[in-house]
Formats: sequence, structure tokens, C-alpha cells
Amino acid sequence: MKPFSVEPQPHLPQYRNYDLSIESTLLELSLHDFQLDITAPVNHLTQAFTKYPLLPGAILTEDRQFFGAISRRQILEYLLLPEGLQLFLEKPLQRLYSYARPDLFILPGNTPILTAARRVLRRSPQLLWDPIIVKIDPSTYQLLDFGQLNLAAWQIRGIETQVRYERTQAQMIQSEKMASLGRLVDGLAHEILDPVGFIWGNLTHITNYSETLLELLSAYEDRLSDLPEELLTLKEELDSDYLQDDFPRAVDSITVGAKRLKQLVTSLQNFCHVDSVYPKPADLHACLDGILLLLKSRLTSEIKVVKNYGSLPPVTCYLSSLTQVFMNIITNAVDVLLDDAVSQDFLDPQIQDTQPTITITTAIESRQIAKTATLTRWVSIRIADNGSGMSEKLQQKIRESFTVEKRAAKETSLAVSYQAIAAKHGGELKLKSKLGVGTEFEILLPLIE
Repeated sequence: MKPFSVEPQPHLPQYRNYDLSIESTLLELSLHDFQLDITAPVNHLTQAFTKYPLLPGAILTEDRQFFGAISRRQILEYLLLPEGLQLFLEKPLQRLYSYARPDLFILPGNTPILTAARRVLRRSPQLLWDPIIVKIDPSTYQLLDFGQLNLAAWQIRGIETQVRYERTQAQMIQSEKMASLGRLVDGLAHEILDPVGFIWGNLTHITNYSETLLELLSAYEDRLSDLPEELLTLKEELDSDYLQDDFPRAVDSITVGAKRLKQLVTSLQNFCHVDSVYPKPADLHACLDGILLLLKSRLTSEIKVVKNYGSLPPVTCYLSSLTQVFMNIITNAVDVLLDDAVSQDFLDPQIQDTQPTITITTAIESRQIAKTATLTRWVSIRIADNGSGMSEKLQQKIRESFTVEKRAAKETSLAVSYQAIAAKHGGELKLKSKLGVGTEFEILLPLIE
């Protein structure tokens, strides 16, 4: 027998620790590159297996083109048959391959490791430990040992578990911080509300007192036509006519300011309110108005808010969660409109386009439940803007962020909003957008009567 000589020699990868991540692919693992022509005798391959114990198999070629692959297990299985050595050892690999007829399991090199591991585990138990054929490019194939794939998958699952644990811990810490901040702001708002209450309660008396005093002063002036010189001088110095006209307006201004401050503090309290265990009836219109009041500094004169409120009864819900959902959607709409306004001014300051508008529409609608003929009543809250709109690709990306897998990877404000509506309220969050027209989010809540 000729001494073993095969070209090219097996390329054995150097095993080392890799910085794997959840997105890592098969190309980041150690792959075996060993090719034999199907006309080579089987004993060439057995000698390679003897010399390189870690070699899991070989890629078979015909005229330097990919033909198939055979594993160490399949070679040993046929050589250990009765008369197997006489039948195959000195014969070409093509003969043994035709008997074995192995099931080729080929995966692209860009396949994620976790996906590959799941697909490999679906193979027959007999083939489980056979190597995986990795397609590098249309003409290049290499082998991946199953043990290494399994080890890498376990490593990534450990990383994934650690990431989820750290994210959960961060969310718990953030939730605790937000709860503490909510309690702090609620206490501060309560402290502000007390003196505002004093002002608001006394304004009624001040208004009545001012009206009475002005009436009394007018009566004195009517009755005493000949006033002493000292009083006439004092009247001119004080500009009494102006004071009589301006004093009621000053009291009215204080009343309006106190009313707005009271509404603002009440909205802040509602926004920071922590949901109880059970949902409670709430006025959604007051909730929306409170959010618009909190966002008044961002709702500049350029942005118009149109409120098409329908007749809504108190809606049973978790008010704090729902408030956060409204805040997220309206804030996104404001951001889009402001960005569009800046872009238009940058491109052409002379462009006179339609006024940026946010439209909030509420109504009670009857809709059919999927796959049934039952009509159910829903509370519909539509928040729309007339901004630049979204492309289909961006809309699909947002809808994908609503799924459990994407939400676990990265929680966006809209993904959190979807979770609050769907999981906590049993409702739906719908997105509709068109480029150049605008975007509309619709929140559907089941109406509990």
C-alpha cells in the first residue's frame, strides 16, 4: 500500500474562545476544511481520521466541484460490517458513498448559531452527531462539528439569559425609581395644591368684596358731588377711575391663573398615580386634556390640536398605564411634526404648507370579534398627525417590535404601549400611516358595562 498522501491536507481550525453574541453566525465558529475526490480510495480517508482524531468527516468533490460529504461515523459503520474491509477499504470513496447515501444537512454560513442548533436537533437521532455542512459561498463547503455547535449554542443561551436577567433587573430598578419619583412628585403636587386651594377658595370672597367696595365707592361719588380738596388730590394721584376699571380684570386674571395651576397640579398627580391591583372607572377625556396641559410647552403655536370628543362613559382601566400610552403616542406625534417643520424651514423657509395638526378622536364603536359573528362594543381613541408619514418598511419594523421576541431584545415606548394595551387591558393598538399624508394610532379598549 502506498504511504498516505492526500492533497490538500486537512485544515484543522484552532479552537479558541470567541466573543459570541445572540446574532453570531456559523461563520464565527471553527470550521473544518478537508476535501477528497470521490475517486480517492477509502483508506486515504481512514488514514486521515487516524492522524487527525478531531476530524469529523470530509467534503467529497468531483472535478473539484462539490459532490457530497461523509462523516467519520458513516465510514466506521460500513467498514465494521462483515467483509466491510474487503468491500470498501481499497475501493474508491464513490462506491462507499453510493451504499451509504447520507442525508446531506447543509446550512448557509450566515445562519445564526441558535437557529442552526434548533434545526440540527430536529434530525434523526442516528444522524444527530454527524457534522453539519456549512456553505461558505456557491463553490466552498466546510464541516462543523456538532459538539462545537452545541457548545456555542449553550454559551449564547447563557449570554441571552444573562442579558434578560440584567434587563429585568434594570427594569425593576427603573420601575422602583419611577415609583419613588411618582411618590415624590405626587407629594410635591399635594403640597402645591394646598396653597392653591387656599387661593382658589378665597378668590370667591375677594371677588365679592371687590365688587361690594367698588359699588360703595361709586355710591359715595354719586352722593358727594362736592369733595374736599384733599380727597380730590388723592383721587387724582391714585387714578381712581383706572383702578375701578382694572381691579376686576386683575381679579379675573388671578382666578384664571389659579385655575390653570390647579388643573396642572391635578394632571401631574394623575400622571404620577400608581395603578391599583384592580382597574377603576376613569374619565378618558380628562386624562387626555391633562396630558395636553403637561405638553403645553412643546405644543407651540405652530401645532394645532383638534379634539373630536364623542360621548364616553367612565371607562374601566388602569389609568396610570393608559396615561403613559397616551403620553408616548402624543409625544411621538409632536416630535414628528416639529422635525417636519424644521426640515421644511431648512429646505425652503418660504414654503407655506398646511398647519401641523394633531387630531384626537374618541367614540364608542361596535366591532366584530375575529372568527365569530359577535359584535362587541369598544372604546376607540384615535390620535393622528398630518406629518410626513411612515414607509411600509418602518411600519413593519414597528409592528415587529410589538412581538415578544423583539420586545425582549429592545423595549421601545411604542412596544411598551402595545403591551399595556394588549396584555393589561385586553385591547388593541393599531397603526395606519401613509407617506405624505400622516400617521394614525388607534387604541381600542373593551367597554365593560
